[in-house]
Amino acid sequence: MPGQVSNDDLAAVWAASRDELRRTVPAATFELWLAPLEVISAHGSTLLLSAPPTVRRWVERRYAGRIVAAVASRAPGITQIAFAAPGKENAGAHPRDPVSTPIDPAHTFDRFVIGPGNRLAHAAALAVAELPGEAYNPLFLHGPPGLGKTHLLGAIAEYLGRNHPQLNIHQTTAERFTTEFVGALRHDGPQRFKQRYRELDALLIDDVQVLEGKARTEEEFVHTFNALYAAGKQIVLSSDRPPAALAQLAERLRDRFQWGLTVGLEQPDIRTRIALLWRMAARSSPELTEPMALQEIAGRVPGNVRLLEGAMTRVVAMASVLSEPITKPLIDKALEPSAPGGVSSAGSGQTPSVLAIQEAVSSVLGVPREDLLSPRRTPRVARARQLAMFLARELTPLSLAQIAREFDRDHSTVLHAIRAVSQRLEPGSETTDAIHRVRASLGTTAPPETSPGLPLDDSRRSPPA
Repeated sequence: MPGQVSNDDLAAVWAASRDELRRTVPAATFELWLAPLEVISAHGSTLLLSAPPTVRRWVERRYAGRIVAAVASRAPGITQIAFAAPGKENAGAHPRDPVSTPIDPAHTFDRFVIGPGNRLAHAAALAVAELPGEAYNPLFLHGPPGLGKTHLLGAIAEYLGRNHPQLNIHQTTAERFTTEFVGALRHDGPQRFKQRYRELDALLIDDVQVLEGKARTEEEFVHTFNALYAAGKQIVLSSDRPPAALAQLAERLRDRFQWGLTVGLEQPDIRTRIALLWRMAARSSPELTEPMALQEIAGRVPGNVRLLEGAMTRVVAMASVLSEPITKPLIDKALEPSAPGGVSSAGSGQTPSVLAIQEAVSSVLGVPREDLLSPRRTPRVARARQLAMFLARELTPLSLAQIAREFDRDHSTVLHAIRAVSQRLEPGSETTDAIHRVRASLGTTAPPETSPGLPLDDSRRSPPA
């Protein structure tokens, strides 16, 4: 599609895609989240959209897969979307030039809440931003999803762009790097791609664990890394695991990741979570008559920042709908496990909802939740879907039939998923590691059961309707 379709055709594709989205989501949802989106252009396999910051983050999390599916059915070359602030269109870019991830206005050093679990990472990121190529090179940040790695990468990019406008800065994800490289191979060759990356002054790549198992992309990344490092250019990387734990990554790439400073981020403690909630409350301006209410939320959500933000969003939304101030009874109502997206409380015996499990799996494995519920059967999506079904069976009291309804499947599919995951549960396996990371993000730290200990019969019968 890119390079072959005029702006008028692109506008027509987007108009038709909007009409489809309007038909497939509730009217209020469309008007609030999808109507503000505007098409800007297409670069490679990426459709660039304009969206206000408050809309963009929610759309990326909830509706990206649905948007890509709607557009791809009319323009098969599109496989992903990216966002820019209104009015910023990356003018002048070659149709196949890599496009930087638009900087989230909230991702600045001033808005990063510092605590014991991220203090060193924040200090290292700030040092890199102040002295690119001199302080720590490369800087490798690692930790479970939702702890602030992407925020720090964005803060570095924002600081460099504001204080060193002469520098050529590129912020992206490993998945987009891979897609761009494959696209270059299929079209006019990799030379322009190589030239574009070799001319950078700072390269920031999120989720480098995605490079595992992609031999050709790993090879190209090694060459890019070597060229930038030899020229004294700044490299910043993030991953959900430290370099040594990226077992499927080429050894020479793992070694390079450890040439500079490797820093881990840990889950926020209670004081940091309360500070984060104060920041969120100040941004959304809810009526807060009981200051201790924020401590109540922080105590219920021991996991990552994304879960904390999701909990705060639900509380603020319920307060707005009911026209009530944020109080403990309202928090109880908003965050009870049976509520959509309800969260668990560590040690309380409460369980996460299936929605929370789906979102956690999506975050850890990098598969949109929409794909888990879609008919797609690619190996990556199928494994993520099976893992989510397995954890829904393990962490909730729901029957197979009830779990199946949450995934738009039948109970035999859930049974097959549980058996498939159980067979892959071995110490040190990818599946076991993924389960640990999902459970950590949900705040349920007990080790996963092995297949013999997980009941496969449908003994959890739901009461008659």
